[in-house]
Amino acid sequence: MEFRKLGIVGGGTMGKCLAEKAASVGIDVVVVEVSQDKADRARQELVAALDRELEKWGITASEKKVVLARVRFTADPGELAATDVVVEMVTEDLGTKRKVMKQLGELCPPDRVLVTNTSTLSVTEIAAASGRPDRVLGMHFMRPITRTPVVEMVRGTATSDATYEHALALAHALEKTPIRVAERPGYVVTRVILPLLNEAIQVVQEGVASAEDVDLALRLAHQFRVGPLEYADRIGLDKVLGWMEHLHRELGGERYKPCLLLRELVEAGHLGCRSGRGFFVYEGRRRASGCGKEAAR
Repeated sequence: MEFRKLGIVGGGTMGKCLAEKAASVGIDVVVVEVSQDKADRARQELVAALDRELEKWGITASEKKVVLARVRFTADPGELAATDVVVEMVTEDLGTKRKVMKQLGELCPPDRVLVTNTSTLSVTEIAAASGRPDRVLGMHFMRPITRTPVVEMVRGTATSDATYEHALALAHALEKTPIRVAERPGYVVTRVILPLLNEAIQVVQEGVASAEDVDLALRLAHQFRVGPLEYADRIGLDKVLGWMEHLHRELGGERYKPCLLLRELVEAGHLGCRSGRGFFVYEGRRRASGCGKEAAR
């Protein structure tokens, strides 16, 4: 199955990352934002991200040029009707996602497959707002989408076999390994990783070890590319807190009850990499130089 044009709703970090990945494998992309100002800003941020990769020899100048030529940012949602499939990548909020899915159901042809990118929410509830739940399913992409080779595939109650096969073809076109998961809170990846993050935060709160040493110990012991606390910073501590609260409501138990230190950091505005401070201090998207640059004690 050939995918010539991908529609993306939401030009945030995940939306831009998916756009870059799709463009790099030869798919044209249209990214829709709520205003032209936001669309222009998203494009500038994509250029900056590509420049950072260029500096690290992660991509070539030619590859950067190709990506930018294939990705277009706009505030006109009507352009989504001409795409082969549409992926919504707006904030992880049920009301917001249902509103977007309702708009997509009204804008796009009846046979168009619509994808919701969610890590914790009910695909069935989101799909119902589209008016065509049989043509909707969930694909949970992991950051960074350009490098992480897995995607969770989540069928809603009404998702048809044809829709699922279409989405599987998209996953393969994007060079992802699809993992079929049942529609349960947190699926696999989020459900398993959150207790680890919460326990790492608890260890710091109790003074067992510093944030730096907790991450160092787990990186060396288990061959993690980054430690759990830096990983949480890069996700965004507010997002981690929101996911934990949602799973705590849905599943109960102590393992998803957010650690007090996590709440305190979020309430103080220390959200991680995005705000420049979380468990560690950041300059742009990079950890500040110096082994002991910790913000959380």
